[in-house]
Amino acid sequence: MNVITTKKELRQKITEYKNKNVTIGFVPTMGFLHEGHLKLLDEARKANDIVVLSVFVNPLQFGPNEDFDSYPRNIKRDEELAKLAGVDLLFSPSVNEMYPNKPSYTVTVTSRVHVLCGRSREGHFDGVATILTKLFNLIEPNRAYFGMKDAQQVAVIDGLINEFEFPVQLEAVETIREEDGLAKSSRNVYLSEKERKQAPSIYKSLLAAKQLILQGERNKTKINHLITHIINEETDGNIDYVETLSYPDLEEVEIISGKCIIAVAVKFTGARLIDNITIEVQ
Repeated sequence: MNVITTKKELRQKITEYKNKNVTIGFVPTMGFLHEGHLKLLDEARKANDIVVLSVFVNPLQFGPNEDFDSYPRNIKRDEELAKLAGVDLLFSPSVNEMYPNKPSYTVTVTSRVHVLCGRSREGHFDGVATILTKLFNLIEPNRAYFGMKDAQQVAVIDGLINEFEFPVQLEAVETIREEDGLAKSSRNVYLSEKERKQAPSIYKSLLAAKQLILQGERNKTKINHLITHIINEETDGNIDYVETLSYPDLEEVEIISGKCIIAVAVKFTGARLIDNITIEVQ
């Protein structure tokens, strides 16, 4: 596995790959790899000749109340996991390497960001779109892999690729779950024992909503009410949002039709958990 820290080295290696006419699968991360990331790498390994992983904690994604400095980092562990996962090239630049000067140009996202988590994280997806624009241009991947656990991010990236006509295929990978259905997340370790037992009710509520839709219900308010009722009855968490939107446009709907996302965020004492399902109806 090649470990590269500079853009110059990266361009040289990518040129070598392109000259060999190989396909490149790209998994961008902020490091501290977990099973969700490893699933993305596994999917990339299956479908591409070369797998490129980036580990970069992007300061542009952090708002004024979010501590960039305390974000967990363990590059040595990431390198070990990447090697075991069959990564061919690990790109782990410094902040100064990616942003040697204060950015003069950034990408501003104007749609798909004023709902769900984006409502309370102003500018976050601008940072995501800016760094991905740089990385897509540097790495020139054939396919890029992202987890559906953060379905809003997937929707924003879908829009970015289409808007700027990047020649990259977006691969959205289903959420990895614990045996009891809880979406895997590094935040789960911050749940108390009681909260950990309650947390699977989030996914339970989404499955109940899906079943209601399959039975013919199309009223968004009734769907959201069912989810709210189950979470309030079965957990001590505080609901941040329950939303049913079109997908990937993330626009308000009253009657469920076509492809939609049902998404929730619940705040427990030590962690805020998000989850979602997508469903397509005629």
